[in-house]
Amino acid sequence: MKRIAIWLPIGLLAGMIVLFVFGLQNDPERIPSVLIGKEAPRFTLNTLNKDGSISKSKISSLSLNGEVWILNVFASWCVTCQIEHKHLMKIAKNNPKLMLVGLAYKDEPTATAEWLQKFGNPYSIVLIDREGLTGIDWGVYGVPETFVINNDGVIVYKNIGAIDENFYKNEAEPFLLKAKRIN
Repeated sequence: MKRIAIWLPIGLLAGMIVLFVFGLQNDPERIPSVLIGKEAPRFTLNTLNKDGSISKSKISSLSLNGEVWILNVFASWCVTCQIEHKHLMKIAKNNPKLMLVGLAYKDEPTATAEWLQKFGNPYSIVLIDREGLTGIDWGVYGVPETFVINNDGVIVYKNIGAIDENFYKNEAEPFLLKAKRIN
């Protein structure tokens, strides 16, 4: 009985150490997406006009077929979105042919428009997802999240959290070069 009393805590401690060691090897920013390698979820959404009103016309994901594009999910109320925004502005400035689509997630269109006026608008199109239903279809955990979609309409990369200065070169550009869609 004394042996069990001594070895049980030691065994539990050793087990916990093994779990911590394996847990520390995983990148907490990398949450695997079941959508990687699958066709991007379809949507038909209104776009945002520059004055903050919602356009009467809608954009369908099918209209983006044949394009390599980046979907950035953001919101005006998101502090982290402000951190990554300078990188999106730089990407858009350096790659004018790039289709950079913004998805305003659970945001009021007027607030989105004011935010884009204040910080700049890097997006080719800004889609309105006021209720967050399209975000749910895309498996969005929260904002910001960024997806790279290849010219076959397949999601090839998902970034959770703010992108950094390396995102474009390491994650998006290889797919764009492969599709010969950039200068």
